[in-house]
Amino acid sequence: MGLLLAVLVLLLPGVSGLPFYNGFYYSNGRNPGNNGHGHGEGLFSGVKLVVETPEETLFTYRGASVTLPCRYRHEPALASPRPVRVKWWKQLENGAPEQDVLVAIGPKHRSFGDYRGRVHLRRDEERDVSLEIRDLRLEDYGRYRCEVIDGLEDQSGLVELELRGVVFPYQPPRGRYRLNFHEAQQACEEQDAVVASFEQLFRAWEEGLDWCNAGWLQDASVQYPITLPRQPCGGLGLAPGVRSYGPRHRRLHRYDVFCFAAALRGQVYYLEHPEKLTLAEATEACREDGAQIAKVGQLFAAWKFLGLDRCDAGWLADGSVRYPVAHPRPHCGPPEAGVRSFGFPDPHAASYGVYCYRPR
Repeated sequence: MGLLLAVLVLLLPGVSGLPFYNGFYYSNGRNPGNNGHGHGEGLFSGVKLVVETPEETLFTYRGASVTLPCRYRHEPALASPRPVRVKWWKQLENGAPEQDVLVAIGPKHRSFGDYRGRVHLRRDEERDVSLEIRDLRLEDYGRYRCEVIDGLEDQSGLVELELRGVVFPYQPPRGRYRLNFHEAQQACEEQDAVVASFEQLFRAWEEGLDWCNAGWLQDASVQYPITLPRQPCGGLGLAPGVRSYGPRHRRLHRYDVFCFAAALRGQVYYLEHPEKLTLAEATEACREDGAQIAKVGQLFAAWKFLGLDRCDAGWLADGSVRYPVAHPRPHCGPPEAGVRSFGFPDPHAASYGVYCYRPR
């Protein structure tokens, strides 16, 4: 008898009637063939669990609070509610494992990683399991899944969250095509940005972004947007669109990168100064003004969302010299609006002004 019990205990994790979810066995159903997905049988026979999330993408800003809607119901309706388990997680790019955000059973919940202290379930109404996220960060955008588990019944829905922002191409001081994927991630972070997703690049292309240098995207693919087909950029025979080199080796292959900067929570301004400055002098001048020298992502965001418009070239933190033009005019560069670049001049040359950033 003791040997028989030992064998049963060893076999228990493999029993098909006990589906396993993140360390919990759910064994309160009577159908051994149910795998925990779809419609439950046995004890829940005839009752369908429905999870509802919005189809449209939610747009918000960095630093804001947002609610990801999610509600559930039973069909037919139950005479009295029963406790369910709720799990929110974020889907990651390129086949990476999902990122746990929050798990709740009844009034108890647990949040994970960088979401700790920033997320909770709204529960304003019965069967409302919407997720509230406070102090949104650049990396918070993406697809979130709301999963509701009721015994053996398991249903879920997706919510897509996007931050208002701007996509910009970036290459380091060393020149064109010098970044592997990991260096590209670091380069964007240093400019107060993140590597752009394909959806963000595609939206930027729809708004007119045209760039002939290929760059990394968040899924480790390499692509570039063309609105005006031309010979050096894929040829005249191809229609406008986002050209793709497909996935590339994250360590061995080297390209530029497309970064994504969200709307600002501070002010970017051109510092009025009686003299032209070197890079070191420009950095110190911003510090003396109670600010810091602006980063490339901050300048792009100020141009895109605050209409920053100056015809004065100024130093930025990475050693590049740029200026933003919201209203094109003669003697101020090309006829299109954009952020003009002088590249990376000699940092010791006292030839430019400076753009500063003051957080709010």
